[in-house]
Amino acid sequence: MEIITDIMSLRVRLQRESSIAFVPTMGNLHAGHLSLVQIARQHAACTVVSIFVNRLQFAPHEDFDRYPRTQENDCRLLKESGADIVFLPDEKTLYPVSQTFQVSLPVMADTLEGACRPGFFRGVATVVLKLFNIVQPQIAVFGQKDFQQLQIIRGMVEQFNLPIEILAGETVRADDGLALSSRNSYLEPKQRQEASQLAWVLQQVKQRVEAGENNFARLEQWAAQRLHERGWKVDYVAVCHQQTLSRATIDDRQYAILGAAWLGQTRLIDNLLFSRP
Repeated sequence: MEIITDIMSLRVRLQRESSIAFVPTMGNLHAGHLSLVQIARQHAACTVVSIFVNRLQFAPHEDFDRYPRTQENDCRLLKESGADIVFLPDEKTLYPVSQTFQVSLPVMADTLEGACRPGFFRGVATVVLKLFNIVQPQIAVFGQKDFQQLQIIRGMVEQFNLPIEILAGETVRADDGLALSSRNSYLEPKQRQEASQLAWVLQQVKQRVEAGENNFARLEQWAAQRLHERGWKVDYVAVCHQQTLSRATIDDRQYAILGAAWLGQTRLIDNLLFSRP
């Protein structure tokens, strides 16, 4: 495995590859990330993984400075997982000047996560577009846990006519159902025991929709109240149309249930995707 830190060296190295699969990450890797690497390896001759904590997607009050940076361990895990190249740029490499050109996004980016974290998806889309231009992969793999992000990247690739196939890796969970996330490392032991309740609540909503319940607002309210009673601060629980992430209707067949809530100082997100006849 090679570690490359500058853009020109990466481009020169990739010129000899017949096909490239790309996995962008912010590091502090876990089994969920490594599952994306395995998908990438199945679809191209060369797998490139980037590690970059992107300042543009953090608001001033968020956790950019304390976001876990574990590069040495990350590179060890990637080597064991069979990644071919790790792209490890610093801020001056990706942003040599202030990034005044940024991607303008559709209404979807201002809902759910976008409503709670204004500007978040603009920062994500901007850095992903830069990385796509640098790596020029034929395949890019993203985790389904960040489902709204996945849908926005899919739309960006389609509307900018980028010659990249976007693949989604299923959410990897701990034995108790908690979706794996780099931010899980913030949880204290008692919080970690409680954290699986977010997945449990979403599962309950899913089962009720599958059973035919159509009062989605009441289900969302029940889920939020359940978490609130257990000490969570809920940003949203939403039953949505799976493709557009607009409010679900009784005529929809493909659903996404998305939730985001704070457990102490740690913000967790999760989602479940399903269809009903």
